[in-house]
Amino acid sequence: MEAALGLMRRMPPKHAETALSALLSLLPHHSSDLLSQVDQPLQTLHDVDSGKEFILCEYNRDADSYRSPWSNKYHPPLEDALYPSSELRNLELEANVVFEIYRDQYYEGGISSVYMWEDDNEGFVACFLIKKDGSKTGHGRRGYLEEGAWDAIHVIEVGPEQEGSSHYCLTSTIMLSLTTDDESSGTFSLSGSIRRQMNMKLPLADGHLCNMGKMIEEMEGKLRNSLDQVYFGKTREMVCTLRPPSEVVMKLPSS
Repeated sequence: MEAALGLMRRMPPKHAETALSALLSLLPHHSSDLLSQVDQPLQTLHDVDSGKEFILCEYNRDADSYRSPWSNKYHPPLEDALYPSSELRNLELEANVVFEIYRDQYYEGGISSVYMWEDDNEGFVACFLIKKDGSKTGHGRRGYLEEGAWDAIHVIEVGPEQEGSSHYCLTSTIMLSLTTDDESSGTFSLSGSIRRQMNMKLPLADGHLCNMGKMIEEMEGKLRNSLDQVYFGKTREMVCTLRPPSEVVMKLPSS
């Protein structure tokens, strides 16, 4: 099991679904553990009732149906399905509206979904999802991108209220994949994922939604910086070392 999880952590996100399917056939007795611990590229579905798209994941799934955060209905319809309480559902609706504004400001498009459910510790868990498609068939294409995807998964465990404050445990995962295929830029593929965790105890004066939003905003800033330094920075360093730009070569002294 540990070897399987280690393998999935090193697998490019766009190949995660194929690799996970192969591992499930090899380890059928660990299927539930693999599905709960392995992050896969996010998929979307259209909600006919609301006219909006929503993101599919393990956190809004019951059997083979997925709950829309907009209409609170399962697609396809499911009897005896699980739903959040009315109080938590109201907070979920508010979070989806606020997070949609956050996504537009930071990502300039894409799709977002927020799901919440009660846990066994008198608290609740919230999942904030963002999917941005930057491929040539998507609405957010930039530059020479042939394919491009940014999937963000933020899961926050919120503890029960204690003396006017709550404990928050945020686990964030970013999956990035991009490919270029152009005569001027050439063919290039880069993909990977990064996961970080943050624990904070915050007062409830501003409410749960404000506290969770601040944590996600701070975490996403750190993850973007890490991706820029680790993936793009190292790639740029290696490319310029192996194949220095022509202007650099022209400045090198001749032997």
